[in-house]
Amino acid sequence: MTTQPHTHTHDLTALRLYFPANSRAKATRFWHRLSAPALAQHLLTVARRSGIQQALLYQIGSGYLPGERLTHHHLEGHAMRHPQCLELLDSEQRLRAFMQEHAEEMHKVRAVLFACELPMTVPEPGSTTGT
Repeated sequence: MTTQPHTHTHDLTALRLYFPANSRAKATRFWHRLSAPALAQHLLTVARRSGIQQALLYQIGSGYLPGERLTHHHLEGHAMRHPQCLELLDSEQRLRAFMQEHAEEMHKVRAVLFACELPMTVPEPGSTTGT
């Protein structure tokens, strides 16, 4: 396992990608032409390969995307248009570069960038807080 250089906390930015569950990545191999990979899994894989510091795929209980109707996640399955959310954490520069590098796959994606404004610090052991 490789270690990634950590972005300073004050440089952290969150990029949330929202897209329908049935979204597929662009076919890049022969077998993909038969069944293209799910966009969520593909973006997780390329984020890791690109050295993005952290990636999380959220399971959405209920929600809707622009122009779609409200859907609910059920154990038996969910609507093909049910929303998914992939969150990437890294520096704004790296996240913008990632978006540009994978622009062809982002046509079904709504991207929202959040700057982390207040750095969180962990208190030193033995220190007191609130004084």
